[in-house]
Amino acid sequence: MSLHHTTVVAQVVQHLRPGGIETMVLSLLKHQPFKTIIFSLEGTKEEAIQRWPVLEQVRDQIVFLNKPSGLSWLTVYRLCLLFKKYHVCALHSHHIGPLVYGGIAAKFIGITKHVHTEHDAWHLINIKHRILQKFLLLLVKPTVVADALAVANKIKFYLNHHDVTLIYNGIDTTKFIPGNRNSARHHLKLPTGVVLIGNAARLEVVKGQDVLINAISQFSSSIHLAIAGDGSCADLLKAQAVKLNIEHQIHFLGQLDDMTNFYQSLDIFCLPSRQEGLPLSPMEAQACGIPTLVTNVGGSAEALCQTTGLLIEQDNVEQLVNAIETMISRSTTVTPRQFIAQHRNIQGMANAYAKLISP
Repeated sequence: MSLHHTTVVAQVVQHLRPGGIETMVLSLLKHQPFKTIIFSLEGTKEEAIQRWPVLEQVRDQIVFLNKPSGLSWLTVYRLCLLFKKYHVCALHSHHIGPLVYGGIAAKFIGITKHVHTEHDAWHLINIKHRILQKFLLLLVKPTVVADALAVANKIKFYLNHHDVTLIYNGIDTTKFIPGNRNSARHHLKLPTGVVLIGNAARLEVVKGQDVLINAISQFSSSIHLAIAGDGSCADLLKAQAVKLNIEHQIHFLGQLDDMTNFYQSLDIFCLPSRQEGLPLSPMEAQACGIPTLVTNVGGSAEALCQTTGLLIEQDNVEQLVNAIETMISRSTTVTPRQFIAQHRNIQGMANAYAKLISP
C-alpha cells in the first residue's frame, strides 16, 4: 500500500509512559506508510524520555502539551495550532481524553479523517464517561475501532454505537523472537535450574500481580517469578513477598528496555489481570514461543493461542496454581508463535489502520 509522502497523521495519546497503548502507537509510527507525529496530552518530553528511554529514538516525532489537570480549552487551542504547524491531515486518537482534545481540535480546523481506537471499555461503566463519549461520537464523528471483539461488544452495549471496526493489536515478530533461555537469564541475573514464570505489566491493582504472588507461595522453591514493570503497588507487592517468606523466589526487575530478552528467559508467562482490553504482553511472550496463562477478562482470551495457553477466572488463586501445575507438566513441541505470526502481527494491524486513514 502506498500513500502520498506528504500524508501526516497525528496520533494523540493521554501520556507516553510504558504501557500497551503507548507501545502500539510507537509500533504504528514505525510500520505505517506515512509520516506520524505523536502528541501526548500530559507530561514533558524530557521527563518522558527519562522514564522511557526508547522514546529517544523518536524524539523528533513526539510532542508534549503538559496539560494541566481538569478541562483545558487552552490545550484544544494549542492542538489546533500544532496540527496546522505539522500539516496534519488525519487524526488517530486513543481513549477518551485524546478523543475530547484531539477530536474537537481536528473539527475546529477542518480535519475530517479521524480514527478513534478504544483499547478497553471498562471505563464506560462510569455513566459520566458514557454520556461524554456518546456526545463526542455525535460531535466529531470518528471511525470507531475496537482492538478486541470483547471491547467492540461493550461499545455497542454501553454507547448504542454499532458501527465499530475490529482491528486486533499486533506484535512485531521480527523483534519478539525465540531465544536461548539460559543466556537470557544470565543477562538479567535470573536463576537457572528453576521453573521461571514471568509477568510484565504496570504494578497496579488492576493487573493482579498480588494474586500471582499468592499462587507462587503454594509452590516449592524450585518455582520462581520474575516481574517486569513498575507502578504504585511496587512496595506493597514486595512486602507481600516478604510476608509470605518467598522473597527469594520473586524477582522484581523494574522497567526493562529489552523485553525480548525478558520473555526469552521464561518457561511460562502469566497475566492475571482484573480488567483488560487486548493486552500486548501475552502476545509478545507468545511471539517468543512462551506458553501463556491469562485471566478471562476483557479481550485477554483473544490474545491467547488456544492450543498452548490457558484461561482462568480472575482472583482465583487455586485455579491459578492448578493451571501453572498443568503447564509445567506439559510436554509439547507446539509453539504459540505461529498463532501470533498468523493472526496478531504488527503489519496486519498497520495495514488495516492505513486503509481507514488513506485519502
